[in-house]
Amino acid sequence: MEVTLHIPDDVARRLSTDGRDVSRHALEALAVQGYRDRTLTLYQLSEMLGLSRVEAEDFLGRHQVPLSAMETSDLDREASVFDAAYHHPKR
Repeated sequence: MEVTLHIPDDVARRLSTDGRDVSRHALEALAVQGYRDRTLTLYQLSEMLGLSRVEAEDFLGRHQVPLSAMETSDLDREASVFDAAYHHPKR
């Protein structure tokens, strides 16, 4: 889904003074709030921001957001990724 936000030019300038892309800044803020509210899982946050699981954990740490307990579906997905990466049959 694509979302368009209209913000005043002076606000956009203030948000981009450190060289950050305002669109990315808004996306990250939405992801952080969604994770805090438990609307998003760690996996969904990582997909939304295009980050690996480890990068997503680091991202949340930089924003002082503690990791939530993982849902069973997230644990199952992590186990599948681990199995595929490290336990593939040798030929």
